[in-house]
Amino acid sequence: MSTAPRRWLITGANSGFGATFTRAALAAGDEVVAAVRRPDGMRELVAEHPDRVTVIELDVRDPAACERAVKAAGRIDVLVNNAGFGIVGAVEETTEEELRDTMDVMFFGPVRLTRLVLPQMRERRSGAIVQVSSMGGMLAFAGVGAYCAAKGALEQASEALAAEVAPFGIDVLIVEPGAFRTSFAGGALRQTAALPAYAGSVGPLRTDLPASDGAQPGDPDRAAEAVLTALSLPKVPLRLALGADAVTAIRAKLATVTADLDTTTALSLSTAHP
Repeated sequence: MSTAPRRWLITGANSGFGATFTRAALAAGDEVVAAVRRPDGMRELVAEHPDRVTVIELDVRDPAACERAVKAAGRIDVLVNNAGFGIVGAVEETTEEELRDTMDVMFFGPVRLTRLVLPQMRERRSGAIVQVSSMGGMLAFAGVGAYCAAKGALEQASEALAAEVAPFGIDVLIVEPGAFRTSFAGGALRQTAALPAYAGSVGPLRTDLPASDGAQPGDPDRAAEAVLTALSLPKVPLRLALGADAVTAIRAKLATVTADLDTTTALSLSTAHP
């Protein structure tokens, strides 16, 4: 990517990873268009960087608002699709409304913004799309089916996207954090209505995840530094796992997939026409 000041559009820029990405971009001398649902919370940052921070009100679920935001942002060198939330609940416990809202915010919204930004990046033959996923985009466990479904869908679309836009000089980086000290497990964490049947499999997560808030091993500032470093590499990787827990869990998932393939190879190969 160019060493000249870049212009970032970051969703959910007022908290969590969005806030750390915003600070890191500003520290690098870049400009940030901060897309947030509550612009009033950005006044202090704007006062500190009046010439390099623009705040736009945006709910990523609103198609018209997304179009307005991209138009108002002007040039966008780096799009960071960060807006999202955590949700805990068994698949059966998750209502269709909750599932649709989860997909709207963490799949349809990011893909929508990506589509809106791509024409200008293709024209310039440069740019980067940063999809803030999770280690949950590569694996899932009891109680996070809806969240992992949204992140997994975004990862698969982004993997295809990377191959599609590479000829135009556009990079795609999927960021897969583990447990970091953001607001993810705090007051913003959503929980579905609980069914007694899932007290054993999902119940512990309902307690343990909120209890971890503020004690997670990951440092968000270091995560932002890692993302900026990855974007500056001669070849930007498709995926960047962040945190020892993410690396360990993803390796375990890949090993499980490999083991299943090894176990079922003969059965799999038996399905061809004679």
